[in-house]
Amino acid sequence: MAAPMLRRGVLLAGKVARPHLSPADKRCLLSAAYVDSHKWEAREKEHFHLADLASLMDKTYDRKLPVSSLTISRFVDNISSREEIDHAEYYLYKFRHSPNCCYLRAWTVHTWIRQCLKYGAQDKALYTLINKVQYGIFPDNFTFNLLLDSFIKKENYKDALSVVFEIMLQEAFEVPSTQLLSLYVVYHCLAEKAELSWEEERNFGASLLLPGLKQKNSVGVSSQLYGYALLGKVELQHGLRAVYNNMPLIWKPGYLDRALQVMEKVASSPEDVKLCVEAVDVLDGVLRALTSPASGASGEQPPAGGDNPGSDNVMEQLDIEEPEEAKLPRYLERFKACQSQLQALGRVESESLLALTTRLVGEKLPACEAEDLATYEQTLRQWHLEQVQLTQREREQKEKARQAHEARRAAKGAA
Repeated sequence: MAAPMLRRGVLLAGKVARPHLSPADKRCLLSAAYVDSHKWEAREKEHFHLADLASLMDKTYDRKLPVSSLTISRFVDNISSREEIDHAEYYLYKFRHSPNCCYLRAWTVHTWIRQCLKYGAQDKALYTLINKVQYGIFPDNFTFNLLLDSFIKKENYKDALSVVFEIMLQEAFEVPSTQLLSLYVVYHCLAEKAELSWEEERNFGASLLLPGLKQKNSVGVSSQLYGYALLGKVELQHGLRAVYNNMPLIWKPGYLDRALQVMEKVASSPEDVKLCVEAVDVLDGVLRALTSPASGASGEQPPAGGDNPGSDNVMEQLDIEEPEEAKLPRYLERFKACQSQLQALGRVESESLLALTTRLVGEKLPACEAEDLATYEQTLRQWHLEQVQLTQREREQKEKARQAHEARRAAKGAA
C-alpha cells in the first residue's frame, strides 16, 4: 500500500508548471492541421481528480476486483502535468495485468500518446509502445503518425526508427500516410548507417518490404528489392528461422529469388516504373558477398542458446529440395542479366532513395492527410458514442447495485 498512498499524495500535492519548447522551427512532414489537437481537446470529457481515481483503483485492486475500462480512461484523460504521466503509466501497467486487460479502449491508447506528446514525455510514449505487451499500447495509424512526426520534428530519427519497427511488428501499414512516413524515416537512418548487425538487417528489411508492397511506384518497388535483399542475406547467413521468428514474414525460403523477381517484373512492366540504383547495388553487394570464398563464415553470429535461429539451419535444408546456397551462382547470373536489361530500358533511377522518398512524401502526403483527417473525425464520433453507451451502462449497474444493497438492508432490518 505504500506506493499507491505515496502516489496519491503526490497527486494531491499540486501541479508544477513546466515550460514547453516551441517546435515551430523544427523539420516536420505532417501539416499543422493534422497534428492540431483542438478537435481532441474540444470533445466532451468527464472531469475528475486523479487522486480520487487513484484511490478508487487502489481499493478496487486491493479487493481483488477488476477496474473498469472507463476508470482508467478517465485517469488518462485528466492528466495535466508531466508528473502525472508517470502515475498513469503505473495504472496502465496495473490494468494490463488485470482481468479486464482486453478492454483497454482505443481512445485511451490515443489519449495516452497525445498526453505524452503534450507534456513532453515522448520517451514514455515510446517505452510503453515498445513494451506493448506489458501496457497494452497498440495505437492506430493516426496515433502512430503523430508519434512519428514528433520525433521527426526533433530530428530524433533513432526513436522514430523504433516507432517504425513497432509499426512493422504490429503489421500496421494499412494507410498510405504511415507507409510514406515510415519509408522516409527508414531511408534517413540507412543514409547515416555504415554497417548493420544481422538483427538490424532483418528489421530494416521487413520495414522496407511491408510498406513497399503497398506502394505502386518507384519507391515501392525499390523498397521491395532492398528489403528482399537484406532478408535474403539474413536467410543465407543465419537460417530461414532467423528471418521469420517473431516477425510478420513468411517462412518460405527464397528471399533472394523474390528480389530478382522484383527486378524481372520491373523490366517487363509496361508502366513507367524504375528501380533505384541504390537498391540494385544492395542486392549486387549481397550476392557478391554470399558467393565470395570467404562467405562461409559470417561476421556476426546469432546469440547462442536454445533459441538460436541458426540452430535450425540443417533441419530447414533437409526439407528443401535444393538449398538456397546451391542456387547462388544462378541468382548472380539472373541478376546480371536483369541489371543489363534494366539499364538498356532506362529503368534505373540514379537519384538516392532518400531524395526520391522525400519528393514522394511531398507529392502524396497532402492528399493522404485529407483522408486521414476525415477518418479521424468519424472515429472521434464513434468513440464518443461508445463512451456514452458505456457511461450509461455504468450508471445502470450502479443503480442496480444500490437497489440490491438497500433491499438487503431492508431484509436484514425486517429480520
